[in-house]
Amino acid sequence: MTVTAAHLDPVSLAELTERAELQTRTDRKYVLPLDAAGDLMSRLDPATRVLEIEGERTFRYRSVYFDTPDLVSFRLTAYRRRRRFKVRTRTYLDSAQCWLEVKTEGYRGGTVKDRLPYDSSHHDDVEPGRWFVDDILGDDRFVLRPTLVTNYRRTTFYQPADDSRMTVDIGLTWTDVDGRELALPDVAIVETKTASSASPNDRLLWACGHRPVSISKYATGLAALRPGLPDVPWRRLLRRHLPC
Repeated sequence: MTVTAAHLDPVSLAELTERAELQTRTDRKYVLPLDAAGDLMSRLDPATRVLEIEGERTFRYRSVYFDTPDLVSFRLTAYRRRRRFKVRTRTYLDSAQCWLEVKTEGYRGGTVKDRLPYDSSHHDDVEPGRWFVDDILGDDRFVLRPTLVTNYRRTTFYQPADDSRMTVDIGLTWTDVDGRELALPDVAIVETKTASSASPNDRLLWACGHRPVSISKYATGLAALRPGLPDVPWRRLLRRHLPC
């Protein structure tokens, strides 16, 4: 399945960035079967627009997540600590653009994402941008190494009514450093990104019977691939949706 929403008008990357960059934001995540995601697309507000670049509306993403040998980043998320963080490189495979990104928890639980343009040849090496990571985290003691790789295809929607975004990710695969891999071919991960309050797309999802769930592409994936790790925040989700 490809989420194209061909009936919706396009929005350019420049306009999307200008109107709804949302580097500090509230995220709500939903996990849907693919057919339910297709039904959602048909119900979107006709004013919704789809990111389009050179005629394409679905783009390939590859992220490499970095953690300490004892998985501090993972454990902070698993135990719901307030000062949790994630460090990753994100490569847009269709354009070969790469960013080094640090996500932290902001005031009142919002997400803050800081990013640095990065040489794609260093996608699996944090050291060239280590100064940036240390500056954001305020701590240079962490030893960081590649821990998990995600690949998926993303379609991004812009809602003019409140300048919010929604992403739909399909074809997700997780691969850890030991070569274990898990593919999720029948699942769509939908994420709304707003300044704070619920968006029209959130309300549509609720009306269709979907509720936000706790899922982290990094932490949930690592817990799925390594059964010995703590998985309480995602246990119900893993049993219901994921072929573990």
